[in-house]
Amino acid sequence: MAYILTQSQILIQSKMDVVLSKTLAGSATTEAIPMNGGDGRNSYANNSSLQRFVVDRSKSMIDEAIENYLDIGTCPSSNTFRIADLGCSTGPNTFIAMQNIIEAIDHVYFNDHASNDFNTLFVFLPPEKPYFAAGVPGSFHTRLFPKGSLHVAHSSTSLQWLSQVPKEVLDINSPAYNRGRIHYANAKNQVVEAYSAQYTRDMDAFLYARAEEVVCGGLVVLIVPAIPDETSPSQSRMESLYDILGSCLMDMAKTGLVEEAKVDSFNVQEYSTTPQGFKKLVERNGCFNTERIVDILPEENKMRPPAQILSGHIRAAVEGVIKSHFGCDENMIDHLFHHLYPKKIEDAFAGSTMAMEKKTMLFVLLKRK
Repeated sequence: MAYILTQSQILIQSKMDVVLSKTLAGSATTEAIPMNGGDGRNSYANNSSLQRFVVDRSKSMIDEAIENYLDIGTCPSSNTFRIADLGCSTGPNTFIAMQNIIEAIDHVYFNDHASNDFNTLFVFLPPEKPYFAAGVPGSFHTRLFPKGSLHVAHSSTSLQWLSQVPKEVLDINSPAYNRGRIHYANAKNQVVEAYSAQYTRDMDAFLYARAEEVVCGGLVVLIVPAIPDETSPSQSRMESLYDILGSCLMDMAKTGLVEEAKVDSFNVQEYSTTPQGFKKLVERNGCFNTERIVDILPEENKMRPPAQILSGHIRAAVEGVIKSHFGCDENMIDHLFHHLYPKKIEDAFAGSTMAMEKKTMLFVLLKRK
């Protein structure tokens, strides 16, 4: 009972710290983009195999990081070892990632937006787990935990999601107004710059929050979707997929299924950084040493999955916000993701080469100074 009370006290203090950090960092209210919940055909749990691949791929690197880099003896916070999985979404992937370090864990926290499907997340908890688990709703762009309370912070394929759509791309009077598109791939330079600036603000907030939460000598382990240095967004598969989705929505607008003005006012909250860009943001923060930053996606696994698989993964990520923004019913969503979108993906990539589909997945290991 005492242990549960202590856990509750930590969660209450965590909520207080979120309010404080928003004041200190000047963070704007975040826009939630929860993944599809449940365990049905279109759920994130059943459409996240690509994310599962990079979790498996990073296992040996995480083991090595904990063995060689974790150093909390000089600044212990308590006798309890704590790890947080930030942006865990739903499904079993988060627990697979945690298995790499559970032998040293007493507490595990899983963080995501309050509107995410935590019920499905906890269904996947291992039945005989050697740790205690707690859900902490909220944006990982802000403080979530008490100062110096985490020993390891982990986040996999989450940091590409922005806290909000850049305001400039929605302002009809701005040079960055993104008319007829839903993303920055193949958009004008002002749109790309607006997305890049928003990502910089978000990463500044993320690193500031983790610097407050992670103990001296503690680790931040990240798997970050990215594109190679000196690569155009139009050469990235992920960015191209959002551009194709925007094209589908414009086709639907032309046939009267959705309003064109709704397409103009809809933009996906996603940005893929570059390795050099990420390094500069860490250096700018100044609170962490970058111990490792490597591409964990081998060339043989950069081949393009089938169009329907890609469509399913994107649907699991953005179906909720599309339904909310456009007022689409289930039949219209099925029409988009089972017919229009896969066909356009096939047509767009039919003549492409691997040079036109550049992508990478960064394994980043940061150590708190």
